[in-house]
Amino acid sequence: MPIVGVQEIRRKQLIDATLASVAEYGLHNTTINSISRLAGMSSGIISHYFGGKQGLIEATVKQLLEELKLALLDKTGGAGIAAHSPRQRLMMIVEANFTDFQRSRSTTKSWLSFWAQAMHDPALSRLQHVNSRRLYSNLRYSFRQLLNDEAATHAALQTAAMIDGFWLRSALSADPSADFAQAEALCKSFIEQLLQQHGVKACH
Repeated sequence: MPIVGVQEIRRKQLIDATLASVAEYGLHNTTINSISRLAGMSSGIISHYFGGKQGLIEATVKQLLEELKLALLDKTGGAGIAAHSPRQRLMMIVEANFTDFQRSRSTTKSWLSFWAQAMHDPALSRLQHVNSRRLYSNLRYSFRQLLNDEAATHAALQTAAMIDGFWLRSALSADPSADFAQAEALCKSFIEQLLQQHGVKACH
């Protein structure tokens, strides 16, 4: 196997191990040793590939962001988001935020830990800002095809808050599976109600 392939596999294994460690021990108690043990690799390899724990943590958050992006691309079937109607795109954005991966125990616990640490860590704060701006921009792009600029801006901000809020409530729920499913449905219903309020007729 080419060395590049080996490097990518090892990097992915270390990121997966970081998610598992954060889910099991929390971010503050996750160490180079806990990550390397779960990955089945020597602790020195983390410094080799990521420069240390902080670099690996940032790479793990970037991977979570990439998973959101890939989920949306998967929803569009590779045709590109512009190939679908605005209403379809809005529903796909919601679905991308509530995939099985985003609902999984390791992912939810990792997101919660990273969000909490972002208040004290400039690098994680920047990545969280990227995440928020991407969600808002994707929503606003689609709403602008249906509403005027001001209404589209308000709708995008409201919908982004609904998605984040419902995701958070579901992640902290005693029954996450049922609550995530309900959260996705409620976010879609909220979008439909917004569009109807602005005179955009439902599709049949």
